[in-house]
Amino acid sequence: MFYSFVRAVVALTLRLFYRVKVNAPPAEPEGPVMFVGNHPNGLIDPALVFILTRRHVTFLAKEPLFRIPVIGALLRGLGALPVYRKQDNPSQMGKNEGTLDAARGALVAGGAITLFPEGKSHSEPQLAELKTGAARIALGAAKQGAAVRIVPVGLTYADKHLFRSEVLIEVGAPIEVKDFLPADEAGDVDSVRRLTERIAEGLRSVTLNLEKWEDLPLIQLAEQLFAFRHKEAMDKERLKHWAQGLQLFRSEQPERFERLRGELMSYWRRLELVRADPTDLALEYRPASVTRFVLKNLALLVFGLPLSALGLALFYVPYLIPRWASRKAELDIQATVKFLTAFVMALVWWGALTVGAWLWRGAPLGLPVLLGVPPLALFTLYFSERWRVVLRDVSVFFTLGSRARLKARLLTEGERLAAEVDQLAGEFRPRLDPPVAPLAVIAGR
Repeated sequence: MFYSFVRAVVALTLRLFYRVKVNAPPAEPEGPVMFVGNHPNGLIDPALVFILTRRHVTFLAKEPLFRIPVIGALLRGLGALPVYRKQDNPSQMGKNEGTLDAARGALVAGGAITLFPEGKSHSEPQLAELKTGAARIALGAAKQGAAVRIVPVGLTYADKHLFRSEVLIEVGAPIEVKDFLPADEAGDVDSVRRLTERIAEGLRSVTLNLEKWEDLPLIQLAEQLFAFRHKEAMDKERLKHWAQGLQLFRSEQPERFERLRGELMSYWRRLELVRADPTDLALEYRPASVTRFVLKNLALLVFGLPLSALGLALFYVPYLIPRWASRKAELDIQATVKFLTAFVMALVWWGALTVGAWLWRGAPLGLPVLLGVPPLALFTLYFSERWRVVLRDVSVFFTLGSRARLKARLLTEGERLAAEVDQLAGEFRPRLDPPVAPLAVIAGR
């Protein structure tokens, strides 16, 4: 009961904090399963598993977390297992054998466990070297007859520390652990090494792996131009293939790469100045469509602005406090601090508003506040997001709609670059990792 309650609350709160997209098979994996993921975002990463599956999952977490008052109690309540790391306290490393035994036991009993084999949260643009613990646990359970499968889970954040930014949870093809069982004890070390390498390969297939973060806008623009040329929607999952192709392109054709990189980044900066993307350049502003846009958003403004203004006034302080609390935190734990602070503040503020209204006017005001604060907060969130989109569209309209020559120049250059990007895609596509079979994209489970 406690686990189900926490899972539901955390999953809902994460969907409010981030815009979450899940790319996974429609059927959840059954039997003994080990979810392994990359680890860019502190406690947010394991919490996202609550969105991925309704199964009871046993988490492995670093031992220092168990000593933090609230977080430690929560982890113990969820049945999490502590991992004793050398960098935390070398003298405690011997206790890991009990953790490994418990994890193996969970798999042998047909359960699910989650761990992050990089061993630490980090903000590097590619996977860190994997620890061997995941492979040893999985092989140990398989030796006891458990049909263990390892499921790679890729977590890709647009801006992991920003409220309402995007996060993609992508599930890779399961790895059958039985295929890596050694013939005898002499082969244990080699089996652990091969399975660890296979786990790394699986994680690379569902994550972005860049040489440096400066490459990210480059592959994003390449995807925008590719989608623009083929008249289709952007596919952010395709960014993995752009990242793979970029590494090949840079190493094999450095001069051509630097020339095209310079042209693309120059074009990207000019688009940034007008707050546009390639798809905006092909828009035709017809009087009827412009009139519909204006009327629809005027109605939203007239009816939504008063409620939104009330929401902004009521929630401005709890909105600022998480940002203040995380201002000195390292990047890979900023979101964890913001999320936990926002969660606590939301409950405290809701309770304070309800109690204050009740004391002031009694039940006639207290009850409406109790019931009305959550929907008002959600509407304020929706209105602010919708209005940012509207303001961007208006900005693009006045920048490009009234400057035909600028729009034509940008469109001509965009079409030329899109053709070159398309040519590169044709050259390198056959050499990239085979694409994973199509998966069902779901909004949540």
